[in-house]
Amino acid sequence: MTTTVLIVDDDPVQRRLAEASVRRFGFEARTAENGAEALSLLRAQHDIDVVLLDLVMPGGLDGLGVLSEMRKGDIDTPVIVQTANGSIDAVVSAMRAGAVDFVVKPAGAERLQVSIKNALRVDQLEEEVRRMRRRASGALTFRDLASKSPDMDRVMRLAERAAKSTIPVLIEGESGVGKEVLARAIQGSGDRRGKPFVTVNCGAIPENLVESTLFGHEKGAFTGATERHTGKFVEASGGTLFLDEIGELPLDAQVKLLRALQEGEVDPVGAKRSVRVDIRLVSATNRSLLDLVKAGKFREDLYYRLNVFPMTLPPLRARREDIPDLVRSFCARFSAEESKRVRGVSAEAMALLTRYSWPGNVRQLENALFRAVVLADGDELTVSEFPQIAAQVEGFDIRIPPAPGQPVSAHAALEPVREIVRVEVRDPHAMSLVVEETGEMKTMEAVESEVIRYALQYYRGRMSEVSRRLGIGRSTLYRKLKDLGIDEKAEDAAA
Repeated sequence: MTTTVLIVDDDPVQRRLAEASVRRFGFEARTAENGAEALSLLRAQHDIDVVLLDLVMPGGLDGLGVLSEMRKGDIDTPVIVQTANGSIDAVVSAMRAGAVDFVVKPAGAERLQVSIKNALRVDQLEEEVRRMRRRASGALTFRDLASKSPDMDRVMRLAERAAKSTIPVLIEGESGVGKEVLARAIQGSGDRRGKPFVTVNCGAIPENLVESTLFGHEKGAFTGATERHTGKFVEASGGTLFLDEIGELPLDAQVKLLRALQEGEVDPVGAKRSVRVDIRLVSATNRSLLDLVKAGKFREDLYYRLNVFPMTLPPLRARREDIPDLVRSFCARFSAEESKRVRGVSAEAMALLTRYSWPGNVRQLENALFRAVVLADGDELTVSEFPQIAAQVEGFDIRIPPAPGQPVSAHAALEPVREIVRVEVRDPHAMSLVVEETGEMKTMEAVESEVIRYALQYYRGRMSEVSRRLGIGRSTLYRKLKDLGIDEKAEDAAA
């Protein structure tokens, strides 16, 4: 997904210069000539990532006024303010009003690019912190699980319907796809948000302790029961009980679970009377419960009780379009947690991560990003930070040169050696000409447009030189400029 920058400036020349620079960085540019138009765009177009805002504009709404209205309207898009005179008082006022950075006009291309990237990084960090707080407080919602995958979109619509009721939900999917996260979003979007959310991994409980763990026990109920234990059902009362890997429950525990769901009460081990509970049950499994029923390992009546509202989470390899956003989210989160200065991943690294099949799904991706961030030396993750993954993806395997001073044995010299490719690009903008942020290749039309824009700027609008270097006639060049909507004067001005 391309980053979108809104440029707000009453000066048409400054607007065109900023627009050309922003596009040269590989971002999409939109413009507004006054504060009112900017606010209208921000309210109507929710895909704007950064605002480049002039502080001094004629009319009733200047830069500070726009910042004030954005705050009132809960528009949290990061804002970089521009000022012509560099007044400290004006800058301080803007920063207090919510701006994340400022630049003095005319801003140099390098300074402007750094400011935009920093604003994006701050926004990602703040959103990740907000998401983590919502998850910790049990207030995770479907907004935190935004996806570009049609398969995930169908699951989300089902989950939103489930959140409005209290019927049991069964989430199926491979290990690591995010079943617990979806369960938390169901709670956080329903009437039980903010209430207890208790997780039980049924496959991790010793068989002789399953009933005690789920339903509780009285003191002295069995050897080792030195004190009373309430159990997970009572602990989750009023909220949600999430039973992960429910297919691993022993058959005798399944009988008690069925009764608890039917009667709304549990029988603690050794207790003389039942205990009433009020829970919303969400179950999850990475196995087919129906196959377990046919094999006699899962009760059929319990299966139908749990399978009232089933949904299946697709594996990560089936929704590769979500990988870039997940990568950026994990990168921002771990960079903040580990006090690192990693701001993102390179285009070639994103291409690698998008092409990998991820058998461990989102959990594996999360762990890979954690390792990469912790071990990273620079501010951008590259292919070399993902050696195990690169070794399994075609096109990222080459020979490793021996380390300086390291002898190469005759035996080793005869064996095929594998290495991770380390792409070296002399011009850091070169990869952005042909590869999207998602790691996917750009269309031929988009590449052609980028090449022509770059040539116009590089040769400062000298059309004869541009056409000669591109190997096309001037008439063809002018026709392409018209077809692609390129203003050669604006590109020349940005050079």
